[in-house]
Amino acid sequence: MVRNYTDEPVARDVVDRIVDAALHSPSAGFSQGQAFVVVRDPEKRRRIAELADEAAYIAAGFDPWISHAPVHIVVCVSEELYRARYREPDKSQNGEEANWPVPYWWVDAGAAMMLLLLAAVDEGLGAGFLGSHAMGDLATELQIPDHMSPIGVVTIGHAAPDRRSGSLERGRRPRAETVHHEVWVTD
Repeated sequence: MVRNYTDEPVARDVVDRIVDAALHSPSAGFSQGQAFVVVRDPEKRRRIAELADEAAYIAAGFDPWISHAPVHIVVCVSEELYRARYREPDKSQNGEEANWPVPYWWVDAGAAMMLLLLAAVDEGLGAGFLGSHAMGDLATELQIPDHMSPIGVVTIGHAAPDRRSGSLERGRRPRAETVHHEVWVTD
């Protein structure tokens, strides 16, 4: 995850390739409930940074990575599209509502987000992610329809040196605690 960018712009065709990768993300029942808002306009990016309270981040000694990123891609998902898809004849019994023990619209949105991040890296760029949970006016600001929920913003640009988060000092959990084969085994 990159938290600082140079001023170098990102070419439109590069951004299109990154978005195209995410358009091929998994989708339960091929519901295709993900959508993206690509934001390149500096004023709109500044406004997103304000909504995300970038000032507090800067006050903590970090770079203004949200406003400096030349591209923002807002990842959105529609629960409504998933529910409608699973009422279609090939997915339901008599048009009954599906039982959703896992809300796969969130899972699929996360997969789309990850493809954006990986595609940016494949293009030689840096990328970061910030959740939209604290940016209540984001949907209004970008005129996102009511049935779409923005899950967050992927920032993309040419990476610049940045101050690493103190969270990294924790290190990764040991592989033996996180990877299990055939069955869950603990010592």
